[in-house]
Amino acid sequence: MSQQKLVKPYGDQLNDGAVQLSFTLPIEFGPLAREAAKKFCEKLGFYEVTIATMEDLHEGYTFFVVYGKTDMAVDISSIKVIAPKIQRLPREKIDELVLQKFRRPIVVVGATIGTDAHTVGLDSILNMKGFHGDYGLERYKAFKVYNLGAQVPPIELVRKVREVGADVVLVSQVVTQRNIHIQHLTELMELLYAENLRDNLLVIVGGPRITHELALELGYDAGFGSGTTPSEVANFIVQELLKRRGL
Repeated sequence: MSQQKLVKPYGDQLNDGAVQLSFTLPIEFGPLAREAAKKFCEKLGFYEVTIATMEDLHEGYTFFVVYGKTDMAVDISSIKVIAPKIQRLPREKIDELVLQKFRRPIVVVGATIGTDAHTVGLDSILNMKGFHGDYGLERYKAFKVYNLGAQVPPIELVRKVREVGADVVLVSQVVTQRNIHIQHLTELMELLYAENLRDNLLVIVGGPRITHELALELGYDAGFGSGTTPSEVANFIVQELLKRRGL
């Protein structure tokens, strides 16, 4: 049995339990709003509550940034994380590996599917400029990228996969109201199986409410959430394909 390891929030000193909160209350800006915010935080169990800033949002709304302390701690020894396992290799090493082992670029097809019109996440992974100085897959010699953009019907994505002989499908899903992302992702997976394409593909999904665990449940090979960098995806693709093909 693993030894318990308790962790508390850190502010000025280790384990001081200091937390920063931000929220909006439907109360007109003023003394009443300030006191209501403080009482709200105290009801959540925080003490030494300080209103750091409050802003008038007009029309009877006030925004707050609040500091407070808590005695709550989390036992991280009891947490089981389900996430893709990757070794962080630099872009040059990935390019070298693919050239040596595959002897051709890995073909990646990406899209946001169904009614989803959001491409910021998809573009940050695929486009050459990437995300926060981390170059996108188009910058790598290791990949041939087809970015189909937004609102692509799953059947059209499947047709493109067959047309270009894709090795990897990368799907982004941002719109999640009424779990529409589950419907879209399930439809795509069913089509890949129906077209006898699934077994030869690495299929990845990303988005703000996507987890690796959810992706596996839906039949995908990996799921990446918010904050994922292009190099993480690039490393996963190359290392997973090398493992699968025994290279």
